[in-house]
Amino acid sequence: MENNIDAVTIYGIDIAKGSPKAKEVPKYSVAVLKDGEITHYTMVHRHKILRMVHKDRPDIIALDNVFELAENKKNLIQFLERLPKNVRLVQVTGGIHPKSLVRLANENNLKLNQFNPNDEAEVCARLAAMGVGFEVSLFENITKIKVSRARSLGRGGWSQNRYHRKVHGSVKEKCRDIDSTLKNFSKDKGYTYDSKITKGYGGYVRCEFTVYARRDDVPVRPGVGGDVQVKVKGVERDKIKYIPLDKHDEQKRKYTIVGIDPGTTVGIAVLSLDAELLYLKSFRGISHDEVVKLVSEYGKPVIIATDVIPTPNSVEKIRRSFKAIEGRPDTRLSSEEKIALSKPYGYSNDHERDALAAALYSYRNYKNVFSKVEKRSPSNIDRDQVKLYVMYGDTIEDAIEKVKSSKKEEESKKEPAKKPQPSVEEEKPEEYQKLVETINRQKSQIKHMQDYIDQLKKDNKKKDKKISSLEFKIDNLMSERNKEIKKEKEIKIRNNKISKLKSELKNKNKSLKKLKSQINKLKQIRKMEIKGEGIPVKIINSFTKDDISKTKQLYGLKPGDIVYLEDASGGGASTASMLINAGIKAVIISDDLSHAAYEAFFEKNIPILKDVSIQRADDFAIVNPEELESAISRWNEFAKEKYMEEKEKEFVNLVNEYRSERRRGLI
Repeated sequence: MENNIDAVTIYGIDIAKGSPKAKEVPKYSVAVLKDGEITHYTMVHRHKILRMVHKDRPDIIALDNVFELAENKKNLIQFLERLPKNVRLVQVTGGIHPKSLVRLANENNLKLNQFNPNDEAEVCARLAAMGVGFEVSLFENITKIKVSRARSLGRGGWSQNRYHRKVHGSVKEKCRDIDSTLKNFSKDKGYTYDSKITKGYGGYVRCEFTVYARRDDVPVRPGVGGDVQVKVKGVERDKIKYIPLDKHDEQKRKYTIVGIDPGTTVGIAVLSLDAELLYLKSFRGISHDEVVKLVSEYGKPVIIATDVIPTPNSVEKIRRSFKAIEGRPDTRLSSEEKIALSKPYGYSNDHERDALAAALYSYRNYKNVFSKVEKRSPSNIDRDQVKLYVMYGDTIEDAIEKVKSSKKEEESKKEPAKKPQPSVEEEKPEEYQKLVETINRQKSQIKHMQDYIDQLKKDNKKKDKKISSLEFKIDNLMSERNKEIKKEKEIKIRNNKISKLKSELKNKNKSLKKLKSQINKLKQIRKMEIKGEGIPVKIINSFTKDDISKTKQLYGLKPGDIVYLEDASGGGASTASMLINAGIKAVIISDDLSHAAYEAFFEKNIPILKDVSIQRADDFAIVNPEELESAISRWNEFAKEKYMEEKEKEFVNLVNEYRSERRRGLI
């Protein structure tokens, strides 16, 4: 209760009826906390909540689970985009490892009836007001601005060139206006931005700006005017980030992982310990001191990483400046690995890519440890500090204890010394006399109050007797009515039971009919097997380890088996290895496999067959032998061609890498 957030208005929301995943539109209970007073609204639709939010402009919308507002991340992003500027969405129960709302209410001395949505909505609002909870962040601190033509130029006629100049000129003028706005914004706020221009006849076809700031902070608004349209959009995160409301560490410098690509043009990438991209840019001819100063602005580097082996002297000098940990791969990273690592974040050139890949590679080495720290650390301590101790060799438990002890020392220093209270003897005689008179007066008031309480107790007993007498009369009057109600209730229960039994009978008849059809199909399949007209196929419902193990346990998987994957999506290399180890002959699919699984089967020369017709009944099926052999032959021809293509690509990549190293002066 000490960390009150200075919020004018807070919305607490809890789902009252339905669900975002159900067909029925959900309804919510809303508790509006304003100046300490709560106002309740019940059975409110989501579109009405948005209207209320746009009217009141609350600081916080608080829930116990943000997915009560949307069925998935995509819909949640759409909801956040419709909120006014600076309205924060908060999950009070926690982030990655949430607590129950009942537990939080008890810890913060709040009354809660967990079966009452109004109570839950109010508790959410009050917890957020106390600073309990995590802000839900779905966007990186990066904003994309795209300026382009608002209409198609068409095939045109005699005046087509003049029309081109007019439209492209309008786009160019708008781009320059936005560039000027962003320059002023950069000077005032200290944010950086990049631009990419596509020129056209008489001006610009399009222009894209990448601003390294939150969408709400960027002073550019989307819109369409005349021949030009402007789109402004925040860059979505790969996963939801939860930011504590009581973030007392805001003023502390963040710990960072810095990737550096050395050379004439220096690439610099700065990541937080949560793999959030804080900065990415390349500079030509930048000095050591300038790199140190720039990196310091974004936090305190814990790791200075590079993809060059051995670590160059220029990078080693920067590392020693911060006394940071050295980060570099054990072997040289290939261009494909760098692209795969950096692609989700985006980059402008090879220098930025290499710096970002080096930082991400170092983060990946500590990712599992960081995940364990997040799980084991209490929510009220500095987890980045715990990660730092762990990186320097402490166990997670020892690191947590160190952070706790340092926090206690800080709190003890902040506590003001208690002033000694003066004794009664030290007070003046006049003040002492006044205190005695006040005590005597209060004693007299207490006696009067006790007499009044005694009288109220007597009156209460009389009323209890009268109530008992009236209740007895009511019971007699209601006895006949109760008998009728009981009879009606029993009839209703019996009718419901009859309806239920009829429904069960209908369902069983349907199941029986379905089973008979399956038996007939199985008989037909068995006959075809005996005659040699079909080869058995074992069906696996989905490409998961559980379903493969289930099929193996029920029907067995032996060398030479043909397997049909009903749903081939989702499986990876480890899932594919289960079938490979079983020694299967071929895999039949109806949709696409993941790249990792495809490569695993391909490496073991197991044919992946598509568009092969099978006859099935439940978990059994057969395939025509001639069609199967024909499909396997086609696969073998395809595999042979692909193998040759991969060898050719491998050779081309080797040549390209060699040329790249020659250009960079490494060879």
